[in-house]
Amino acid sequence: MPQPPARRGPHIGPLRITPATVLVTIALIGSAAYILYVVTQVQDEQIPLLGAGFGVMGACFAVIALGALIGIWRAATRARGRRAFGLAIVGGISGLLAIGCLTFTAIALLLDRS
Repeated sequence: MPQPPARRGPHIGPLRITPATVLVTIALIGSAAYILYVVTQVQDEQIPLLGAGFGVMGACFAVIALGALIGIWRAATRARGRRAFGLAIVGGISGLLAIGCLTFTAIALLLDRS
C-alpha cells in the first residue's frame, strides 16, 4: 500500500491552517460574540443589529459548507469514503445553519423597514 504524501504547512489535527480558515474562524467567533452582546446589552434597535450579526454568521456557515463540498469531492476522488461521509454531514449541517441565519437576517431587514 502506498504511503500518503507528507503534510505541508501547519495543521491542527486533520485541519490545515490557511488564511481562509483563520478568517472564517475569526468572523464566526466575532459574530457569535456580537450576537451575545446585542442580546445581553442593547435595548433599542435590537432586531436590525441581530440581523447584521446573523448575516455574518450565515455567510461563515455558507463558506464552511462550500469548503466541505470541495473536501467531499477530493475525498471521493481519492476513494476515502468515511472522510467524504463525515464532510457531507458537516457540510449539510453548516448549510442548514447558513439558511437559518440568512433567513433571520432577511426577516430582520423586513421588520426594520416597517
